[in-house]
Amino acid sequence: MDRLSTLFSQFGVRANLFYNGKLCGMASYDGADQRGHIHLLQAGTVTLLGPDRKDLLLTRPSLIFLPRPSRHQLFAGEPEGAQLLCAAMQFEGGVDNPLSASLPDILVLSLDELPLLAETLKWMFDEAAGGHCGREAALDRLFELLIILLFRHLLDHRQLRTGMMAGLADGRLARSLVQMHNAPQHAWSVAELASASNMSRAAYAVHFRAVIGQTPADYLLSWRISLAQKRLREGRPITLIAAEVGYESPSALARAFRRKTGCSPRGWMKESAGQGDGATA
Repeated sequence: MDRLSTLFSQFGVRANLFYNGKLCGMASYDGADQRGHIHLLQAGTVTLLGPDRKDLLLTRPSLIFLPRPSRHQLFAGEPEGAQLLCAAMQFEGGVDNPLSASLPDILVLSLDELPLLAETLKWMFDEAAGGHCGREAALDRLFELLIILLFRHLLDHRQLRTGMMAGLADGRLARSLVQMHNAPQHAWSVAELASASNMSRAAYAVHFRAVIGQTPADYLLSWRISLAQKRLREGRPITLIAAEVGYESPSALARAFRRKTGCSPRGWMKESAGQGDGATA
C-alpha cells in the first residue's frame, strides 16, 4: 500500500535553491512570496526566530521545514557564521493544499535523527560544494526528493498526532484513506471505509474523528474540494471536474464547494486571482 504517491501525483512539490553558502548576520523572510521554505544547517550555529516568534538555538546540523508561507528569521554570529543550503518550495494546489495543511507551521529536526535522508543529504552537500554544470538544477530536484523522504520519515516514525498524516501513519485508518485518495469519484460510505480498515462502523467513525479531527464524510468532502480547486486553477471545465471528484453534475459540485469554502467555484477563482495565491509553482 503506497500512502504517498497519489498525494504527490496530485499535489506535487517544486523547490528552488536560493542560498548556498555561509550566513553571517541576519536573514529575514516575511512570507510575502507565498512559498514555504526549507533550510539545511550543515555546520555552525544559528538562531531561528520561528512563526511563534520564539528563539531556538541550533548547534547541530539540522533541517528546518516551513511548509507554508510564514514569517521567520535566521541569525548567525560573526565571524564563524553558519553553513546553509536553502530552498523556497511550493506544493501544487496553493497554500491550502492537503500536504502542507497536514503539517505544523514549522518542523525542526536534527540531521542525525533522519537516517532515511542521510544519503540524499550527503549527495546534496557534495553537490553544493562542487562546481559541476547543472548544480542548481540538480539541487532543486534533490530538495524535492528530500521533501518526499521527509514525509516518508514522518509516516514511518508516526511523528504527527493528528490530521491526514497521523491517519496515514495509523495502520487501521491508512487503507481507507488511500482508497478515498485513489478513487474520490466513488460514493464512499462509512460502512465501506470501516470494512477496508477491518473495524466496525461505529468504532471506525469514532477512531477516525479522534485521529483525523474530522468525520469521514467531512474528510472526503475536503479531499474532493481540494482536487476541484487544483483542477480549476489548471483551467479544467467544471463539467469534467465534477465527474472526476464524485459529483453527478456541476451544480452538485457547486453546492458542495459552497458548503466547504463559503463561495461558488467561480467566486473562489476570482478571489484567488485577486489574492495572487501562488497557484502555480
